[in-house]
Amino acid sequence: MKALTRLIFLAAAALLFSVSTVAVFYSPAASAMQPREFTDSAGTKLLYRIYVPDDVAEGEKLPLLLYLHGAGHRGSDNALHVYFEPGILARVLSSEYKRCILVAPQCPEGARWVDTPWEAGSYSIENVPESKQLCAVYELILSLIETEPADPDRIYITGLSMGGYGTWDLILRHPGLFAAAVPICGAGDPSKSERISDLPVWFFHGSADEVVPVSGSRDMAIALENIGGKVYTYTEYPGVGHSSWEDAYFEPELLDWLFSQSKSGSSDLSTSSEGAGIKWQYLAAFALLAAGAGAITTLSAAQRKSQK
Repeated sequence: MKALTRLIFLAAAALLFSVSTVAVFYSPAASAMQPREFTDSAGTKLLYRIYVPDDVAEGEKLPLLLYLHGAGHRGSDNALHVYFEPGILARVLSSEYKRCILVAPQCPEGARWVDTPWEAGSYSIENVPESKQLCAVYELILSLIETEPADPDRIYITGLSMGGYGTWDLILRHPGLFAAAVPICGAGDPSKSERISDLPVWFFHGSADEVVPVSGSRDMAIALENIGGKVYTYTEYPGVGHSSWEDAYFEPELLDWLFSQSKSGSSDLSTSSEGAGIKWQYLAAFALLAAGAGAITTLSAAQRKSQK
């Protein structure tokens, strides 16, 4: 099913954006997202790309999706991170949810979204101050809510690897800003999980990840389960290495789930899926607690729905 989703997405994206023979190797999102620069209150400069539909009606409010890239796309060109994004931005733009705002900041070379060793997994936000880059990202989103037609009830965040760390970090430090989050192969601070007990989070990791230990996601799953979290999902891909985003970003139900979330508890976006708009409550951590961390497996859509 995910393979079919990829094929449909690639065909639709190529047709929609009239990609040239050379540019077909790049994400179609690159040509749709405009380069901008933001400077926060501390003087930190942040390069970013943004997509806003051209025909926004007066008073219309759109969901905003923030994407945090991985370490390999750091730089100062404001291009690499969108030209070679893993497909989530282009997938959104070729979907029924394309009427939204997309934001993709670029982390400078040598910096990190979170100043902690990736190979260490979980960390304490009390011992690791918020990075200058994430402070700037946070202020950027607050600014865009004021200057763009962004719906403050539908601010979403996703990121992979270094960006997975950044996603966990931002939602743990600023949980009130977001309506949903999709961290992939990252890690956070399990001791602060109560801050996001009511925040819908669908997170992913490969069991064979040799770059960011799978314990980072497992720790968060166990912590959320221990506090009675009921609106999160943890999907672990058995045998998959660091590039678990290749599976995660093409989960067939991901966009329906993400764009149905709202801090107000309802959304203007409707879907045809029978599960749309519901805060899913299937708890993957049960497998972790009952059979040990090594026993967790990916849950199919049918299995997930059966656990609502």
